[in-house]
Amino acid sequence: MVMVDDIPFPPQITTTKPLSLLGHGITDIEIHFLQIKFTAIGVYIDQEIVGHLQKWKGKSGTELADDDDFFDCVVSAPVDKYLRIVVIKEIKGSQYGVQLESSVRDRLAADDKYEDEEEAAIEQILEFFQSKYFKKDSVITFSFPAASNVVEIGFSSEGKEEAKSMKVENGNVVEMIKKWYLGGTTAYSPSTITSLANTLCLELSK
Repeated sequence: MVMVDDIPFPPQITTTKPLSLLGHGITDIEIHFLQIKFTAIGVYIDQEIVGHLQKWKGKSGTELADDDDFFDCVVSAPVDKYLRIVVIKEIKGSQYGVQLESSVRDRLAADDKYEDEEEAAIEQILEFFQSKYFKKDSVITFSFPAASNVVEIGFSSEGKEEAKSMKVENGNVVEMIKKWYLGGTTAYSPSTITSLANTLCLELSK
């Protein structure tokens, strides 16, 4: 297991094929010099992604972390990607939903892609999270298959009935959820981007 802030992440998971843990980090804020950690994040990607990133061979991890074109390519590469997010500090699902909504909506608006269909898809996501309570160690997952521009969002909480999931099929919304977590310098968790950049730098040097 790989420990991310005392939370174990398997080094590999299998969706349609085995995906490797290529990046990990946390989301946190600092209030009055106190660091408050919210979630631990694991980014699982098909190793084939390295073939799509050859243009960046020889760049350092630091250079890659600051290169948004590189992360645009990570986001758009046609390989399976999977995010596993474990709750450290409990919050209401609605709070998480609102964070996701405002980031995705702002990104869509900036690209002039925020229409009725996108709004409806975001509403569905908000509804999905509305009734959930994110206890410590609850797990949120985002599964992005290579073959289609959809995301399956899952949620499971300790001691609760089986995991709940929903599917989002609006391609624009799916892309912006990916960018929320994987979008380079504008991503939600800088520590995850740094980790991903360093791992991909190593993979590209092989």
